[in-house]
Amino acid sequence: MAKPPLLVHICCAPDAAYGATVFQRDHEVTGFFHNPNIWPSEEYDLRWMETQKVESRLGFRLMEGTYDPRDWERRVAPFAAEPEKGRRCDVCYALRLDAAARKACDLGLPAFATVLTVSPWKKAEVINRIGGRLGRKYGLRYLAADLKKDGGFARSVEISRSFGLYRQKYCGCRFSWRPR
Repeated sequence: MAKPPLLVHICCAPDAAYGATVFQRDHEVTGFFHNPNIWPSEEYDLRWMETQKVESRLGFRLMEGTYDPRDWERRVAPFAAEPEKGRRCDVCYALRLDAAARKACDLGLPAFATVLTVSPWKKAEVINRIGGRLGRKYGLRYLAADLKKDGGFARSVEISRSFGLYRQKYCGCRFSWRPR
């Protein structure tokens, strides 16, 4: 019996290395790398390249979204002074998940999910609430998950190391970047 199709929003290779495997247990995964928040563009290119390594290792279809950091910047500008995990992050989650839901519709896929919740620095409850709302808006099923639970984050670190993946030190946006 064929597994049902699922579009999975991918934020980065380390989160995909674990998250995609979880979703692949019950679904035929199409990965969607859509992250206009990533700054600078060299960081974006590196994360995209690393995500392609995960695609190759795990054997799922991968697509790239539009990289438009200027539009992202304009949309989060009212929340520029917010701390990490503040309203700016909520807007960022919503922008990326909306793009994923629209891509699922474009491809005729009935459901979508995200690997964003692998990270302990991301608010799974907020992400899942946004995903559920967008699922209803677009007539899709959203698969809510908190992938960091039950050792998910530690497992992502372990898999990342075994795959030799670059593990970034910040979420990706210029607001979260700190010289290291």
